[in-house]
Amino acid sequence: MARTGRRAESSADSAPYDRSALRAAAARVGDTTPADLARRTGIAQPTAWRLWHGHAEPRAQTIAAVTRAYGLTAEELLKEAQA
Repeated sequence: MARTGRRAESSADSAPYDRSALRAAAARVGDTTPADLARRTGIAQPTAWRLWHGHAEPRAQTIAAVTRAYGLTAEELLKEAQA
């Protein structure tokens, strides 16, 4: 049976997300865990965990919180990961 619930922070039409940019920016201010990300940005811990581990792409509100907290631009956060 297919799941019908909406998955937070997931979007088929969202831009590619490079979690390494998020992690690098977080590390520059001493944040090394999803809990640190959640605390600094005010996003929910489950959302922070999914972003940190690359299991979701951020929505506009989350992008805004991350850019405010870590000084990234949306373009830096939403670039395609380098293979």
